[in-house]
Amino acid sequence: MAVMHPAARMLVDLANAQDIEAGDGTTSVVVIAGSLLGAAEKLLAKGIHPTVISEAFQRAASAAVETLHSISHPINLSDRAALLRAATTSLSSKIVSQNTTLGPMAVDAVLRTINPSTAHNVDLKNIRILKKVGGTIDDSEMVDGLVLSQQVVKSGGGPARMEKARIGLIQFQLSPPKPDMENQIVVNDYRQMDKILKEERTYLLNMVKKIKKAKCNVLFIQKSILRDAVNDLSLHFLAKLGILVVKEIERDEVEFICKSTGCKPMADIDSFTEDKLGTADLIEELQASGARYVKVTGVKTAAAVKTVSIVCRGANALILDEAERSLHDAMCVIRCLVKLRAMLPGGGAPEIEITQALSTQARSLAGTESICWKAFADAMEVIPVTLAENAGLNSIRVVTALRHRHAQGEKHAGISIKRGGVTDDIGAEGVMQPLLVSTSAVELAAEAVKLILRIDDVCLAR
Repeated sequence: MAVMHPAARMLVDLANAQDIEAGDGTTSVVVIAGSLLGAAEKLLAKGIHPTVISEAFQRAASAAVETLHSISHPINLSDRAALLRAATTSLSSKIVSQNTTLGPMAVDAVLRTINPSTAHNVDLKNIRILKKVGGTIDDSEMVDGLVLSQQVVKSGGGPARMEKARIGLIQFQLSPPKPDMENQIVVNDYRQMDKILKEERTYLLNMVKKIKKAKCNVLFIQKSILRDAVNDLSLHFLAKLGILVVKEIERDEVEFICKSTGCKPMADIDSFTEDKLGTADLIEELQASGARYVKVTGVKTAAAVKTVSIVCRGANALILDEAERSLHDAMCVIRCLVKLRAMLPGGGAPEIEITQALSTQARSLAGTESICWKAFADAMEVIPVTLAENAGLNSIRVVTALRHRHAQGEKHAGISIKRGGVTDDIGAEGVMQPLLVSTSAVELAAEAVKLILRIDDVCLAR
């Protein structure tokens, strides 16, 4: 969004900060911040000073985070069912929520790239999502290895499938060298012409022989803007020696390919040695639902880092983008559980519990502090209210019933969309969310509101 107003920009940045910290709950954090700003506006109308309000809100937010910790359940990363519940809860608000394949895929992808016993964070760069139009979202698959959108070069008659692959990744070109300056050479003697062609042939043959000597049988060639990556002659030589070629490898793919296959990029032919090659059991070009891609499986790297690729399928580019976003959110939820291994019941239960706890604490406080805490507590009800409205329920009746259940000590009571009302234990329906998503949302929203309250005036200059 092209947002001009500085306060609105803060809310956009707030959603960004939540995305970086937790990866999910970006809508929640903006909704909570908006509700807190509405509560602050009423307090300002009562004549309470902005500094008093912002400080009180900050303290209330700390108390809210403590409440969230008190109702959370610790989880173990070996409990796949619990992780699956969290991923499915994250996907439930997305367009692709009906698809049953994305949740398990997100869980398995994250767990494959980490060591569950020692990990405290997940690098999502180790998971590559490749989008291919065609088929449906259910046709998406996870590959324990590498998937490339480029196709195998077949014009020279080389192989399109290779078992026991030894992979070389080169950043130079297998084509005749060019002078640094653009110039033309006019040859008027056919013997000279023959000599030029012979030199070119010898030059390319020597390069290809060196590649074969290093026992390489699969060649990945980085994209070049200076000259052709390969020409027909070099492709002919490579085909004769039985080397599979994939060209047009993008610069930003190089790091992931090296991580996945264990190869090292080579910048010139002299540095092409056997120790820089990667290995894989099988490399093949697949065609499915009108899309072609290269699949590298059976990679065994010595590095501790493991990588996973996901091939996303869908009817059009918009659905693919949505599927990628949804998958990213689901993977971020699992990352949250790796960072902070605890879960909360979903369905508005944590927010109502915060409201109950802060309202009780507000009664023991004196003066303006008590009024501010009560306002903060009431503002937190916006999440269950919004949930009920989005589900097409009567928000007043549902939230009142939910409040009543929590007042009686039913901490896991939440809004069930399937039942169309309040259920005693929302966790039993599989609606769970990571603790980090909720604590981060409350803390960030309170900080943003504090920042906005400290602003005296905004002068918009065009």
